[in-house]
Amino acid sequence: MEIQLIRIVEDTTVDGPGWRTSVYCAGCRHACAGCHNPETWSFTAGEAVSVADVFDRIAQTEGNVTFSGGDPMYQAEAFTELARRIVTELHRTVWCYTGFTFDEVMADATMRRMLPYLEVLVDGPFIAAERDLDLMFRGSRNQRLVDVQASLKAGHVIEFEWDPRPKF
Repeated sequence: MEIQLIRIVEDTTVDGPGWRTSVYCAGCRHACAGCHNPETWSFTAGEAVSVADVFDRIAQTEGNVTFSGGDPMYQAEAFTELARRIVTELHRTVWCYTGFTFDEVMADATMRRMLPYLEVLVDGPFIAAERDLDLMFRGSRNQRLVDVQASLKAGHVIEFEWDPRPKF
């Protein structure tokens, strides 16, 4: 199984809390005006890389992982396998950015299979009119940080609460 990969960025702090490894994939049909990664929209951009090779690169890094793009949900089968391995073998958390809403992901059997392995789903398309530079880890007010495991348990969206202050 392969991922159409744009790049892997190690030691980033912009795609979730703490030091992370971000996996940027190719392919997005949302085509949001003002997108910060329009070079990832093409489904043929980047290169095809096996899930095993992407996993091996992540295993050499420290910190948790973020899937971005493009939109990883357009490659849901491969990203589900990658997320499963990250969570079960490396014991790390995974965040995923998508232009789909949580409800849309839940309604699609293939995309839904990824949810058991995600800590947070940053959902919804970027909407330039709702851009807010004060938001953490997202660009527009319509986008949510969905606490996936709490949402699955509750049967409705529970937003992730993040406090950047250190706990003593």
